[in-house]
Amino acid sequence: MHDRSTREHIIEAADRLFYRQGYAHTSFAHIADAVQLSRGNFYHHFKSKDRILDAVIGARLADTQNMLEQWEAEVPHPADRIRKFIHILLANKADIQQYGCPVGTLCNELAKLGHAALPEAAMLFTLFRQWLREQFTRLGRGADADALAMHLLARSQGVAALATAFQDDNFMRHEVRLMDGWLDTIAGSPAGDPGLRAR
Repeated sequence: MHDRSTREHIIEAADRLFYRQGYAHTSFAHIADAVQLSRGNFYHHFKSKDRILDAVIGARLADTQNMLEQWEAEVPHPADRIRKFIHILLANKADIQQYGCPVGTLCNELAKLGHAALPEAAMLFTLFRQWLREQFTRLGRGADADALAMHLLARSQGVAALATAFQDDNFMRHEVRLMDGWLDTIAGSPAGDPGLRAR
């Protein structure tokens, strides 16, 4: 592998392991084994687990930004863009039920550890908050756009946490339908892409 592809492979493996078994319970050896690298080659790319964490957060931020930009390009109406955010819960249902929300679980763990990377990890929520605020502003809700963005973030996090606890598909689908209905009320009309609605 070339240096760049090896580094990316390490970041992808670490991201997956941090999500599935937690940052504290993932060792250098776990990541090295996942990418089938010797310790010497591994240390060539990353000198510490904290540096890997920084790279994982950076990759998640870049991926999230790309996803939001894609929604902007592909979905013309702000209400339907917000609906795309709501439906992340269903798109990632299996992983959320088993491991929780990748953003929420990482922030919770880093907070418990008193880890210095928490502010950077929380930027993932900030990115969603800012983007949602902009979409609500475009719906004519400039005065309370930030409050609406935070409400939706909080509600989606609550649904993710309870979905992990109860392992209930019907609960997730019901909550997504309720959020769709709430969004229709906020947007002032039930108009939107029916393909984005919960089934």
